[in-house]
Amino acid sequence: MPELPEVETIMRNLVRADADKPSIIGQVIESVQVYWAKTIQEPDVKSFTETLPGMAIKGMQRRGKFLQFDLNEGHLLVHLRMSGDLYLVQEDLQALPDPHDRLHIRFKSGWRLVFNDTRKFGRVWFVMDVQQVYAKLGPEPLDPELTVEQFFAMLQATHRQVKPLLLDQHFLAGLGNIYTDEVLFLAKIHPNENSGNLTQTQASTLLGAIRSVLEEGIRRNGASIDWVYRGGDFQNYFNVYQRAGEPCKVCGTVIEKKLVGQRGTHYCPNCQALIEEQGA
Repeated sequence: MPELPEVETIMRNLVRADADKPSIIGQVIESVQVYWAKTIQEPDVKSFTETLPGMAIKGMQRRGKFLQFDLNEGHLLVHLRMSGDLYLVQEDLQALPDPHDRLHIRFKSGWRLVFNDTRKFGRVWFVMDVQQVYAKLGPEPLDPELTVEQFFAMLQATHRQVKPLLLDQHFLAGLGNIYTDEVLFLAKIHPNENSGNLTQTQASTLLGAIRSVLEEGIRRNGASIDWVYRGGDFQNYFNVYQRAGEPCKVCGTVIEKKLVGQRGTHYCPNCQALIEEQGA
């Protein structure tokens, strides 16, 4: 947490201008203050704080769970990890940093970009080539160029349990624990299923479920399930996540929770039977 829909929502909020705040696009950096040195992954803190002032934000995009700020020279990349958040405030509304603020980027407009990260796992990079960071990321699940045939080949090449596989950012970029559970339920695939057992039809269903769940999550501004991320309401539409012990909305079977790949996993044992059990 945050996952792709929450990161996408944060990006859209920063890009969109409204009555309460300007767009981050076009903002010119005046100064940079780092409050937690380990937040800066690349370059060193001194170079980071001395290089950014004077640069303008020309554009913004998302890659997997990364936020990417395109500057007139180079790129600023942010990964929120477990508890990070990014938002704009006016200088006079937050004179002193919050105890959990790790980075402030002040703009000449009088606004400030705040990176708040309670657990200190979030990281920031300034690079000239984004592939220095993105090189090992898998494809974007919402990219229309990712075809069913390509996705099926990816699944067949791994022969791994499908839940940990979908969480692997080298396989597919952006999915986390919440949305993977919801995706597998919609696709009627058991989280322990071996990816090599899936047919091309099931691969097509799975890719469709991934896109459907992520798009719905984005439409609902993500899920607000704890103090880390607030503002979305997708949590009100969960089918399995955090519903252990409750009846399945489709068949009435009790939703179960177990560890799969060291991650708490929610699923319906009836709707999501293993393939070998279906053939029994």
